[in-house]
Amino acid sequence: MRGYGRLTPDPMWPGGAKIAIQIVLNYEEGGENNILHGDKASEAFLSEIVGASAWDAQRHWNMESIYEYGARAGFWRLHRLLKDLPITVYGVATSLARSPEQVMAMQDAGWEIASHGLKWIEYKDFTEEEERDHLKQAIALHTEITGSRPRGWYTGRCSENTMRLVAEDGGFAYCADSYADDLPYWVRFDGEDQLVVPYTLDCNDMRFATPQGFNSGDQFESYLRDTFDALYAEGVEGAAKMMSVGLHCRLVGRPGRVQALKRFLEYANGHDGVWFATREQIADHWAAAHPPTPLTRPSMMDKTTFVNLYGSIFEHSPWVAEDAYKLELGPAHDCANGLHAAMVRAFRAAPAPKRLDVLDAHPDLAGKLAAAKQLTSESTAEQSSAGLDALTDQERTTFTELNEEYTVKHGFPFIIAVRDHTKSSILEAFQARIANTSEAEFDEACRQVERIAYFRLKDMLPDDRN
Repeated sequence: MRGYGRLTPDPMWPGGAKIAIQIVLNYEEGGENNILHGDKASEAFLSEIVGASAWDAQRHWNMESIYEYGARAGFWRLHRLLKDLPITVYGVATSLARSPEQVMAMQDAGWEIASHGLKWIEYKDFTEEEERDHLKQAIALHTEITGSRPRGWYTGRCSENTMRLVAEDGGFAYCADSYADDLPYWVRFDGEDQLVVPYTLDCNDMRFATPQGFNSGDQFESYLRDTFDALYAEGVEGAAKMMSVGLHCRLVGRPGRVQALKRFLEYANGHDGVWFATREQIADHWAAAHPPTPLTRPSMMDKTTFVNLYGSIFEHSPWVAEDAYKLELGPAHDCANGLHAAMVRAFRAAPAPKRLDVLDAHPDLAGKLAAAKQLTSESTAEQSSAGLDALTDQERTTFTELNEEYTVKHGFPFIIAVRDHTKSSILEAFQARIANTSEAEFDEACRQVERIAYFRLKDMLPDDRN
């Protein structure tokens, strides 16, 4: 849920491009559900037939002819328009096997042919082993047809296991079964890093075949232009992104729609700093420019490791880490901000006496423990950062008197996040807060404890982005 956070990385697109445009041509015709292919029913997805449903154990002649249009006419219309651009084909392996002329045209144009699975069917109800078997069959068939194994993968109608199975295979430069970002990102499964190059369902001609989708080519063109303008402007401002465009031979390949695509391409080409690329090119660039970086992942730790590592964040109070561990920790907590949020939840949920124990565990500022060098390493570093380890005799006397006065009145030591202050501002706060009510000071001391915890976590998790 966190991703790159508020500051996205500079993708460093080749030539300093302000935007990368990635066009996908989905080639699914001949791989759809059909009893001729051994499926149980006809296809019902992404066609001109409104409200289509699967026909059990029957051929759906109208549906078949719509898919046939994509192979017979739509593909060639799009090939004429796109043959000089670097695009990616999501090729369903059984579709490619039934379309040798189209495959030759793809290769003649220099297009990347990525795998779109073995068949254009739903995988949500497949067992893990069944889906793994289809993946292996798809790779083998794709290799027979094209002469090389695919380096990119997109199932589309995937299951919860798909991404992990792709990573498990280990042979893919990227997986596209995600719509989660405008930039590539790394995921990790069982110790292996897998690059994800996200796809799109909004800049996608599939919306010609969905309720409240595109009714005309003009709507499609307008949406693509607006998306381009927004991302291009971000690139100009120094935060370049990737724009994905999804196409289908049987949809945008119709003459009443293809002109919209043509006009958009002319519009995009009219701008400087536009990089048209295949997904494979984007993946290779990202892997070179932004290789996976080993990160400390608190959410993946066992309890003992977690508590040993973070048990001292709240002074001498490992119970805060223990309670935080029980919460729902995920990738969003694998950074200073995220882990701090979990730990302060645990701290705030505790009853007042337990939080008071945490306050009492904090040492006096520039007090006896500091003089005896008995502070924790964290407290020593914090106090020295504000010069509290190098006080004059008069300053030390002042701090001692203030500590005693504060503790007598409020019942716990004066606590302040010294990294937010100088020596003089600490003294000012000390003198001002003594006058507060003990109730108000308890709340303020708790806030300061949380602030101290944040700084400590920033030291341990300095990388603020995934």
